[in-house]
Amino acid sequence: MKVAFRTFGCQMNISDTEAMMGILRRAGHEIIESEEVADAVIVNTCAVREKSEDKLYGKLGQLKALKKRNDRLIVGVCGCVAEKNSTELLTHREVDFVFGTRAISRIDKLLSRAAGGERLIEMGDYIDELDANCPRVRTSKHHAWVTIIYGCDKFCSYCIVPYTRGREKSRKMADILNEVKQLADSGYREITFLGQNVDSYGKDLMDGSSLAALLRETLKVEVIERIWFLTSYPRDFSDELIDVIASCERISRSIHLPVQSGSNRILKAMNRGYTREYFLDLIRRVRDRVPDSSLSTDVIVGFPGETEADYEDTVSLINEVRFERVNLAMYSPREGTLSARKLPDDIPQEVKIRRLNDLLALQKRINRQENEKYLNMVIDVIGEGKIKGNGKIYGRTMNNKIVIYHADVSMIGTPVKIKVDSVSAGPLYGEIVGVL
Repeated sequence: MKVAFRTFGCQMNISDTEAMMGILRRAGHEIIESEEVADAVIVNTCAVREKSEDKLYGKLGQLKALKKRNDRLIVGVCGCVAEKNSTELLTHREVDFVFGTRAISRIDKLLSRAAGGERLIEMGDYIDELDANCPRVRTSKHHAWVTIIYGCDKFCSYCIVPYTRGREKSRKMADILNEVKQLADSGYREITFLGQNVDSYGKDLMDGSSLAALLRETLKVEVIERIWFLTSYPRDFSDELIDVIASCERISRSIHLPVQSGSNRILKAMNRGYTREYFLDLIRRVRDRVPDSSLSTDVIVGFPGETEADYEDTVSLINEVRFERVNLAMYSPREGTLSARKLPDDIPQEVKIRRLNDLLALQKRINRQENEKYLNMVIDVIGEGKIKGNGKIYGRTMNNKIVIYHADVSMIGTPVKIKVDSVSAGPLYGEIVGVL
């Protein structure tokens, strides 16, 4: 059977799709890109924002039209929206089966049942089947995603993830290291450890495992040149972890610490579990011990009850920290969360838009100023992908700066030295001056 995938959302969804493609290929199916000639289309969904969820329903409209031309087409829906709206999704006649975030290892069996005419929902927990021996179709030949912990126990008041991804469940460290060694043997030189709260890794295992310990063990696999991790939770980012990062330049200098708001009142309403002062002290400790670190964050504007004073607290925090990247979003209530149940969505849309645009402009100025520090520097970059139509590729530095330079696509995955000759508020631009 020819199967196409459409994936929305975060890196965890990308990793899940890679596993599903591997399982289906092992079962004898062919993974293709085109929906037009596919026998089945699997849509992997995201529910973290209303806009993300809307992407699924837009895609279902397209698939409904496609199914009118090919009534044998099978459509499956998985991911966070599947967990949230499983019964409702199966009322869409174009949808043949729905399965949850912890049932993806059963994709081959579910597809076979759907091909036999069964319309079904599967929400079981088979997450332990996604071990080092699970086949995966990697989307890169030099970089690999490695999920180390599933789920989230934090229950921030605005967040749907604990309800769609379940409680935290860590993989055994030996199994993770087995996967890392397999990747190294297959020629991979970069890995990213993934988790909804990656620095919560190991707490549920009760055997001394932690992200810091995992990083120390991974460093023993010397073929792996770069070790990244996403996404950290400020309350769990330990001094031990900071020390391990500082100990070796092969560990990413790009540290993502979502703050969400600069106001203590709003942080409390969000149930984030820390204060503005705690967060700023964490930033100080990171920069003291890892001075070449590059910090990024997430911010929500327009949370229920956010006053202008609360918003200005966020502005002042961004000005003080000077993040190298800020992911901005307007608050949207997610059904089933505490804030959606208990708090009115009382910030007018025009106020949310103004605050968002003002922060975008502020962060653009900061990005430009921070990037100017790289002008005329020679930096180490690994190529990642092609820029369409101009003979250039883009790569990434160890602190997550995107760099665009002239090179053949054969240089993707190759470490090079780039002299930066121009900058923007986004990428850096330069020319190759050496190959590593």
